This record gives sequence, structure tokens and C-alpha cells, in this order.
Amino acid sequence: MLSQTKRTQVRKGAHKAVQEPQVLFDIIDECLVAHVAIQEAQGPVVIPMLAWRVGDFVYIHGANNSRLLRTLRQAAQTCLTFTLFDGWVLARSAFNHSAHYRSAVVFGQFEVIEDKAEKDRVLNHFVEQIAPGRTQAIRLSNPKELAATTVLRMPLNEASVKISNKDVGDDLADLELPVWAGFIPYRTVVGPLKATAGLHASIPTPDYSAAYGARWEN
Repeated sequence: MLSQTKRTQVRKGAHKAVQEPQVLFDIIDECLVAHVAIQEAQGPVVIPMLAWRVGDFVYIHGANNSRLLRTLRQAAQTCLTFTLFDGWVLARSAFNHSAHYRSAVVFGQFEVIEDKAEKDRVLNHFVEQIAPGRTQAIRLSNPKELAATTVLRMPLNEASVKISNKDVGDDLADLELPVWAGFIPYRTVVGPLKATAGLHASIPTPDYSAAYGARWEN
């Protein structure tokens, strides 16, 4: 079960709350973009960052001089949000229009990955997550590149998840209105691969479809 704290308690739309940790993991794994909040002297800032999960931790990375990473590496409290938009819900009344979505909010503090071997491992894990088998073919990061990169991780031990996937919620008085009601589904399509300019014709096209399941499109 996901943690129950004052920060993770879902008050608005509590019936949409989900407690299974695997649902949280699935949202992070599919989303791969976290909106990360920090507090600066001028006020709050929210920055989108590539993010990935290894076990019970979420990771972000960037250049050592990034203002976001400089703030977070000082153990500043932060909040990450992940959102997958699945479609519009069209009701018979304007008020009852809504959306289908899956979202997660994670609270906590990041810590710096100092060990070079561990930093290399989790960065390669990210590459493998988006393109299975790729680390066997590419040049891996050298010591200079690893030294120029900050990798942070945060435990997934304080989080909340909401899923909205219900049918159209029209009022009984509106059910006989001669208006179409239903859904406009959204879906993310991945692929097909597009080779970069100048790629040698002898290099075969890899297959990364295993990472994307039904979302992969040839």
C-alpha cells in the first residue's frame, strides 16, 4: 500500500485514489517526465525533467551547474508530479465534461549518487529502459562525462496516485437531451524509428518495441 500522510491524503476526488505501489511504478515508467518543484528566493519554480525508476527510487540527472540540481542536492524538500492524459469525457452538459487521466505526486528529498560505478549503472539503466539492448552497441560514458553529470535519486515512500477513468457522469435530468455523449480517447504512439542523416546504409535498424508494448507503431 502507498503511504498515508497528510501530504498524500487525496481529498478532492477521493474515489479516484489508488493505493497499489505498482500503479505508481507503471505511471512513472510510462511517463518518463517529472515536473519538479523547488523554492527559490524569487518564488516557487516547477521544471520538467526526464525521470526514470529503478526499484523503489526515482532518478533525475543533468549538468553539475543546473540550478535545479544544485538546489536539490542540498536535500531541499521537493514535490514531483507525473501525468498521463488519456482523453476527454464529453457529457450532455458543460458542467459535467471531464477527462480521463493517470497521475502521481511524490514528496521527499533527493540524494546525490556519488559512486561513479553506481552513477554509470543507473544512467545505463535509463538507456536500456527507452531502448532495450542499446548499451551493448553504443560507447558508454567515460570518466569525464560521468564527472560532469549529477545524478540524484529519491525514495518512492511518500506518494499519492489518482486515476480518472469513469463513464460520463451526466445528471439524470440531462439524460434525454438530444446531445452526443462519450469520449475522445488520447493515446501515445511510439515509432517507427527514423534514422539520422548520414547514417551508413549497412547499419541495421534495431528493434526497441519491447519497451513500449501496444504503443509501438511500425
